[in-house]
Amino acid sequence: MRYRRANVPGATYFFTVNLQDRKSQLLTEHVDILRTAFRTVQQRYPFKIIAMVVMPEHLHAIWEMPEGDVDFSLRWSLIKVAFSKALPRQENISTSREKKRERGIWQRRFWEHMIRNDEDLEKHISYLHYNPVKHGYVDQASAWAYSSLHKFMEQGMLDVNWGDIAATIDLAGFE
Repeated sequence: MRYRRANVPGATYFFTVNLQDRKSQLLTEHVDILRTAFRTVQQRYPFKIIAMVVMPEHLHAIWEMPEGDVDFSLRWSLIKVAFSKALPRQENISTSREKKRERGIWQRRFWEHMIRNDEDLEKHISYLHYNPVKHGYVDQASAWAYSSLHKFMEQGMLDVNWGDIAATIDLAGFE
């Protein structure tokens, strides 16, 4: 059965991408490798990162695809491969992954949601920026280093105290 994705060229998408080992901290331990993987793929297959947060074992990102282009799956595949190749082989690899010459770092699939309007975009940006607080890594969103929240604050798009109080953020439907 073929997995169905929302494929609209030039659209904006929210993604959740997970490591295979949900107790791992590879993404934050090797965030520079992850950044390099993103830059390398963006040079060859452009896309705009609107917002992003990197957690120890998963990440959330909002991308705007180039007009006429919808191949976000290729980009994620290349990012995962570049990140994985830069790490030493220490993970357990299942027989099925071995047969396919895959590493055991990432979950095979990712989750995507096509952003439908400005309100949907704002809710997803808030959700990803608040994610480190939700998972208990920090008490306030601005304390998490691996987040585009800092750029939003620098540009004056969000107040420095944004995310200090969970009640001020409308995260309905994201539990």
